[in-house]
Amino acid sequence: MKLAVMQPYLFPYIGYFQLICASDLFLIYDDVAYIKQGYINRNNILSASGVTRFTVPVPGGSSNKLISDLAFSDNVVKVIRTVEQSYSKAPYFDDVFPIIRGVMEFEDRSIASVCKKSYEEIFSYLGLDKEFRKTSDLEYERTSQPVGRLLSLCHKFGADCYINASGGRKLYSKREFANKGVDLKFIDSMAVEYTQCHHGFIPNLSMIDVLMSCSKEEVLELLGRYSLS
Repeated sequence: MKLAVMQPYLFPYIGYFQLICASDLFLIYDDVAYIKQGYINRNNILSASGVTRFTVPVPGGSSNKLISDLAFSDNVVKVIRTVEQSYSKAPYFDDVFPIIRGVMEFEDRSIASVCKKSYEEIFSYLGLDKEFRKTSDLEYERTSQPVGRLLSLCHKFGADCYINASGGRKLYSKREFANKGVDLKFIDSMAVEYTQCHHGFIPNLSMIDVLMSCSKEEVLELLGRYSLS
């Protein structure tokens, strides 16, 4: 069983969704410190004027708090309007905008719950069955060092393969995982390019841009553009 673990991000770029695709179980790592000024609550989309940042406020957001202790503001009218104005003429607006609005207005405002809802809705839209759990809901060795925490999660679910983002090569050792019976793999995204609504191609925008611009079949093809090593 292949396991992946990552902090929650609101409509992140396609590489995040490739990590979900590569795993059998995806754990939303929400019992770790919140990253203020990071991308947990914001990302970039494309409008007629160029790259546009959207941000959903996190009241009381602080790096001294756990993600699981924080919630998104319910004041999302401006964000929803920005997405609508940016993509109203996009080819798949009618299919995708209700999903975006539904997630943004989701009743449970905890960061992990809103993000989990977005992943579930997107994969349901694409016809893929994926499993998501929040680490704050689990019993495991969360007092260990980072590697120990991840290995504890792998052992909890009987995962013999742990998949990490490519940046983890600087942090984690294949030998250390192998010594505990887990094959450590890193995911590398290949070139992802598609026809956008405005301007020349701009990479690594929010998944919102991919969904608005591409058919379900095209999105599925883009999601498969990765390798494991």
